[in-house]
Amino acid sequence: MENLSIHDPPPQPGGIPLGSPMPPGLGSAAPPPQPQQLPPQMFTTAAQLLDLTDKKLLVCLRDGRKLTGILRSWDQFANLVLQSTIERVFAITSDPSDPQPKGFYGDQNHGIFLVRGENVLLLGEIDLDKDDDPPPGFERADFNVVDKLAKEQKAVEKAKESVKLKKLATLGFEGEHMGEIVL
Repeated sequence: MENLSIHDPPPQPGGIPLGSPMPPGLGSAAPPPQPQQLPPQMFTTAAQLLDLTDKKLLVCLRDGRKLTGILRSWDQFANLVLQSTIERVFAITSDPSDPQPKGFYGDQNHGIFLVRGENVLLLGEIDLDKDDDPPPGFERADFNVVDKLAKEQKAVEKAKESVKLKKLATLGFEGEHMGEIVL
């Protein structure tokens, strides 16, 4: 079995790779056309994680947490087992309209971490050459201090959103999960 990755070109119809010599005995007769198939490296399921196994990943969760760790295992539901997991929290101290945000970040070690697949919003491989560089515009600080700042910022945003939803409700609009329950 071939060891293919997502970056390999798809196999050519007829099974003869590009640039390889024509096998003897085939002459100029064209092989019968085969039905079009997706190349084996073009998985659209959790099997796509095969290329990312044993690599360092950034995983963004639905609740806003950002985890980095080494992908050790996964299953058909895209549940992930991360080793040497670190949770990174950001607190922005600059004006949100600034093109380059400034603030603080803090890291919390979690060790081995199991992530349920339905909670994964985004994941990607980390460039190991840039892994040790701090995020541009952010300074490292104690995790508890940064976490407290981040929670305060979320509370302020939630209050603003609540006010906005109330104003929209006076105009006849309904926000998510705001409808009446009829029994």
